[in-house]
Amino acid sequence: MGKGNETYNEAVAKLREIVADIERGELDVDLLAERVKEAARLIKLCKEKLFKVDEEVKKILEELE
Repeated sequence: MGKGNETYNEAVAKLREIVADIERGELDVDLLAERVKEAARLIKLCKEKLFKVDEEVKKILEELE
């Protein structure tokens, strides 16, 4: 999938890979910067997806009352 089109689970899996790469300490500085940028993008994507789901669930629960 293209950037930005990942599902929540795909984004989390990519974040785990990035963290593992960083923890191994084998990344050169240029690649490290790119991986951190990608991690920031993925974190933003996950936060947006979680916020959207939270709002949808709240709306559904309100309709049940």
